Amino acid sequence: MAVLKVKFTKTKRDKLAQILWILNWISVVSGIILFSLGLFLKIEIKKRNEVMAKGDINSVPNMLISVGVIACIINFLGGKICYDCSDANKFSRWKLVMLPYIVCTLCFTFCILVGALMCYAMRNELEESLYLGLRDAIRYYKDTDIPGRCFLKRTVDLLQIGFQCCGNNGFRDWFEVQWVSARYLNMASKDVVDRLKSNVDGKFLVDGVPFSCCNPSSPRPCIQYQLTNNSAHYNYDFLTEELNIWVKGCREALLDYYTAIMRSIGIAALLIWLFELSVLIGVRYLQTAMKNVLLLGDLEGESDGWLLENSFVETAKHNINIIKNFGKVNQISTVSGMINPNTDVSNTNCGKNDVTKKSIPAAS
Repeated sequence: MAVLKVKFTKTKRDKLAQILWILNWISVVSGIILFSLGLFLKIEIKKRNEVMAKGDINSVPNMLISVGVIACIINFLGGKICYDCSDANKFSRWKLVMLPYIVCTLCFTFCILVGALMCYAMRNELEESLYLGLRDAIRYYKDTDIPGRCFLKRTVDLLQIGFQCCGNNGFRDWFEVQWVSARYLNMASKDVVDRLKSNVDGKFLVDGVPFSCCNPSSPRPCIQYQLTNNSAHYNYDFLTEELNIWVKGCREALLDYYTAIMRSIGIAALLIWLFELSVLIGVRYLQTAMKNVLLLGDLEGESDGWLLENSFVETAKHNINIIKNFGKVNQISTVSGMINPNTDVSNTNCGKNDVTKKSIPAAS
């Protein structure tokens, strides 16, 4: 029994073909939107790849870009097919193409759904990439005279100013690394020498943060050194939340920023997926209705259209059998070394004993 069978007159078939032609052109625009969203996300990630560890975070934008390009091609072809389906004579040349086209479009719409879900599943990978990238960026912050790292100080400063954040997890991350370059240290100062000797690795560690951590909207001048020493500053308590530096970590700030972008892209991709799925259902109805009208032979008469010719269970069993038998079409029926049972069948003449035997003429 057919699933969701609908009866179509010639007028309904023509209107369905015209509507699907328009919707396919709209789908081309949706493909351009997917491509643009993927490109936008790729550019946003590339802007801050200096503070991200290398990983698979580009898989989502690359997939959106690929799906967008494929959407434009498939929907352009679908528009041509639907336009020709308004004429039964023109449909005959697309009759063998439409079913493979529908299967390919179904796989393509599934890819859109996967891309939309990947936008939400990308958060964990992005968080790990940001954690490792920011950790290394803070560690190499002082290396302004080393090729390949000299840009990290500027990158981190602009990041902390732009996103109003400080450190990786928070401002205390700066206490654990030497972020002041050795060439700016006064080695004649006893305090500097004692601090270097007090550290096992010989690092100059201070309870301070770079200037980019300062909050410019704070009513008092920025306190970026001796943050944990209350006696070093007037009316100051570092345990309070009224510090005049950014308290939020840059990993959290960047993660919130990219999560908002990916959430918006995921919603847009889901809406496009629903739209593409509705167009695919319409194309399936058009394909079955036009196929049945050709079988009936009456191009002006009514015909049935459906999503599945048989029930879901029967269709699933049929497809499973096709998969099981795939590749067995040309398999040899006998195994080498086994006796063919047909060779031992006795010869019968069916009651005709005198059969004239024709001899093969000898070669001259």
